[in-house]
Formats: sequence, C-alpha cells, structure tokens
Amino acid sequence: MTTRVVFFDASSDPQPWLAVLRRHLPAARVEVWVDGAEPADYAVAWAPPQALIDQQTRLKALFNVGAGVDRLVQLRLPGHLPVVRLDDAGMGVQMSEYVCHAVIRHFRAFAGYQAQAAEGVWLRRPALRRSDFTVGVMGLGVLGSQVTQALRQFDFPVHGWSRSARAVDGVRCFAGAAQLADFLAQCRALVCLLPLTADTRDILGHAVLSQLPGGAYLVNVARGEHVVDDDLLALLDAGQLAGATLDVFRTEPLPPQHAFWRHPKITVTPHISAQTLCEESMAQIAGKIQALERGETVAGRVDLQRGY
Repeated sequence: MTTRVVFFDASSDPQPWLAVLRRHLPAARVEVWVDGAEPADYAVAWAPPQALIDQQTRLKALFNVGAGVDRLVQLRLPGHLPVVRLDDAGMGVQMSEYVCHAVIRHFRAFAGYQAQAAEGVWLRRPALRRSDFTVGVMGLGVLGSQVTQALRQFDFPVHGWSRSARAVDGVRCFAGAAQLADFLAQCRALVCLLPLTADTRDILGHAVLSQLPGGAYLVNVARGEHVVDDDLLALLDAGQLAGATLDVFRTEPLPPQHAFWRHPKITVTPHISAQTLCEESMAQIAGKIQALERGETVAGRVDLQRGY
C-alpha cells in the first residue's frame, strides 16, 4: 500500500513544504490535511487543531515542524502515538549565532557605542574581563548544548543548568532545583533554552532573576511564557538587571502597546532566533518516515509526560 502523509501548518504556504516532502518521499502520497481528510499513516504539522488528532486515528507517528513541542502536548494525544520533534535541521547554528551576537553585543557595549555614534561622541568604555563573565545556559538539549559550544569559542566561561544531570564538553553543569541557586549566582549573562512545561512556565520571574549577580543580562530564545513580564521590567528598572534580548513573547506578534517595545534596556526581535528551514526539516522528517517504515527507531521521540 502507498504510504500517505498529511501536512498542516496554518501559518505558512504549504506548497514549498509539500514539494520537498514529495521529492524525498517519491512513492508516498503527500497532501495538505483538511477537515474530513482520508486516514493517513503520518502527520507532519505545526500547531495542528484537535480535529486532526481526533480524525487521524491510524497515524503511525506525528511529526512536529519545530524543536519545541509545547503546542502539541496541550492537545489530547493518544498514548500510543509517537510524537517526534526536529533534532536540529539547521536551527542549531541559527540559535548559536543569535545567542552569541546578543551576549557579545552586551559584553562589548556595542549598543552604547551605537548610541554614542548617533550623538557624535568619541568615548572608549572600559573593557570587561572575559574570564569574569560567565554565561549560563538553561536547557541542555540539542540546541542548548550546541549554543554552549559556540559560546566557548569566544572564551567565555560557560555553565549549564538542566532538570536532570547532563555532561557537556567544557561546560560546568548543574542540575535540578537543589543546584539552581549556585548556578544563577555565577551567571553574568543568562540564556534560556528550556522547553516549556508546567515546571518551567514563569521560571524567569523575580525569585529566579533576582538571584543573578547585579547587572546581569538576560537572553530568552525559548518561549515567552518562561518570563514573568512585570517582574522583568521591575528588575530592569531597579538596576538589578542590565538589560535583556527577547525573541519570544507570551503574545505573538508582541502587541504594539507592550512595554517591551519602548524599554531602553530591552532588545526585541520577532521570533527569528532559529527559523524552521524547509529543505532541511522536511528532508529530516522524510528520512525518519522511511526509517519507521523499515521498522527502525528514530531520534527525537518526545516524552509526553515530561513535555519534551
């Protein structure tokens, strides 16, 4: 029988994604999912409606078009249905360059120099000691681990924190609630790459952020729901935090009236730190479908209990 694949992503034109899937799965029938569609073997989706899950009862696997699966795990999913996320597919290098840019921009005071240039001011600022500028990465999955290695290339001391114990080359690793305070106390810059779960929602609030050294800098490239917006604003205004680069927000697009747009210590970007690349991601998913058809196991299987 012909393998049937349905695709759903209401946020983009499906045709380029279908074209790549069809090229890599020439013997399969690949179509856009619509309400009432015929049963399929596999679904490839970003933020699908509950109706897709309810109607597609014969799925062998559900593939998430992205690394974060928080939108998927909010659905009522059959316990037997494998959910598979992207491993990297070109997002790791994008995330690494974004984080490095944000950290270096703060470390080298480039925003201040840009402001000076606009006023015609020639003034050299004191250089910081790189060995004293520890960068902490929260979340040591595929993307987080890659980001730590990119930061190490610039000779920053890099620490990592995760829910369970991890070992990452050249990184001092902390794990669990018991070691969170020790981790935070040493981070001059904090990068959030955590998955969004019940345990990590609102984690970047006053209780956690106030444990950073005075003048620390925040970079959030995970999910907007990690940050308690009012707490971040209060800590910035009080001088406890020097600034923040934010790529993700509780409401997207970020509403025009939101204070983040106008705050002088916040840099806003429109969720572009690691965009899903069509060719790379669909080629990876197609390869995993072929592996499953051969009876093989695939990487990226999501633990629905943990939410990542």
